[in-house]
Amino acid sequence: MEAKDIKAVYFIGAGGIGMSALVRYFIHRGLVVAGYDKTPSELTKHLEKEGALIHYEENVDMIPHTCKDKAHCLVVYTPAIPAEHQELCYFRENGFEIQKRAQVLGTLTRQMKGLCVAGTHGKTTTSSMCAHIMHQSHLDCNAFLGGITKNYGTNYIVSDSEYVVIEADEFDRSFHWLSPWMTVITSTDPDHLDIYGTKEAYLESFRHYTELIQPGGALIIHRGLEMKDHLQDGVKRYDYSLHEGDFHAENIKIENGEIMFDFVSPIENVPHVQLGQPIPINIENGIAAMAMAQLNGCTAEELRYGMQTYTGVDRRFDFKIKTDKLVFLSDYAHHPKEIYQSARSIRELYKDRHITAIFQPHLYTRTRDFYQDFADALSQLDEVILTEIYPARELPIEGVTSRLIYDRLAPNVEKQLVKKDDVLSLIKSRSFDVLIVLGAGDLDNQVPQMTKMLLSSEN
Repeated sequence: MEAKDIKAVYFIGAGGIGMSALVRYFIHRGLVVAGYDKTPSELTKHLEKEGALIHYEENVDMIPHTCKDKAHCLVVYTPAIPAEHQELCYFRENGFEIQKRAQVLGTLTRQMKGLCVAGTHGKTTTSSMCAHIMHQSHLDCNAFLGGITKNYGTNYIVSDSEYVVIEADEFDRSFHWLSPWMTVITSTDPDHLDIYGTKEAYLESFRHYTELIQPGGALIIHRGLEMKDHLQDGVKRYDYSLHEGDFHAENIKIENGEIMFDFVSPIENVPHVQLGQPIPINIENGIAAMAMAQLNGCTAEELRYGMQTYTGVDRRFDFKIKTDKLVFLSDYAHHPKEIYQSARSIRELYKDRHITAIFQPHLYTRTRDFYQDFADALSQLDEVILTEIYPARELPIEGVTSRLIYDRLAPNVEKQLVKKDDVLSLIKSRSFDVLIVLGAGDLDNQVPQMTKMLLSSEN
């Protein structure tokens, strides 16, 4: 279907964080936008206010009339939707053009200069950092992000710029639909083994992704990754890390809750970069974001200003309370390496304080594959409270529970298993010094209530 023929777009899984950015894009273009999602959320409420017609019952009769015209309606779905979904089956059986979210993003990377960020972890923060730097620079950009940026209160940035910043998702090999002008690869620690099967297949998927970078563009890859890249002629390769590589940091200062460093680059060094969101892991994320922005023409002053004014992403090391007596934050970390980095960062920031984590494991398969790694990462903290596993798209696996992690925590770690429904009463019944909620499941929905409880107990 030609773009000019599309008058309506129907989303199956409209409320997903990645899908919702596309919903906003098509609303902005003035098309009829409708869709289905399993449950209402704050995000779907916002989308409805912005003009999307969303319903929450799997029912073909609830699809708007305009979206039943196959000559003019594009259907977009997320791979998390089951193949037997009634509405998806209806569109398939009636010959509609159906595309994955990643296919639509792929089209945009061929129409504009796609600045993509891929990797097992770090991609939401790095892509939102890059988008903020670009958006406030003379270059500007569009952006489709995997989290709600605190700077803009949305996961979608629109402009007339030729650049589009995209978070490149490896789940279901979605990023193979993209044609990046430039891409960062932050990490390739194996994940989604329910899809890939083996570590080798996972790494091969990233290798293939590097083949898709357009000639004249660039790969900016974290130093020391296990994957092998394979670039077309005319694609430049740069590496980065905290202390080494084409792009890296020097003179790092972490003091009084602030972080400052010098950005070292083959193009132009930028001294005195201050992190607006002062978290140690954001030094590396910032190096990657600045590298991609600088390679496209952002000036030293724009890089410095962008980094200083970047305020983060919801659920990414997201501070809710920060006082002398109590620190409370939530973090989306759900892979062992993310948990490790998050725990290391919070330990670095609060060296002498008692740190408690409430962790809701995400997926039975991920828990089965990485329970020892989760235990090792969490053992950096003083206390770990584990809830039951959040299943998302999966059915239970016999013998796979949070106890696999619990039993392998270091002996010196205080530990507890609780039901998710009992977390609020637990918080009400005791005091904390530094508390972090970890995971990509639905425990985060309780964070606003937790914040109120903790604030009232502090006063």
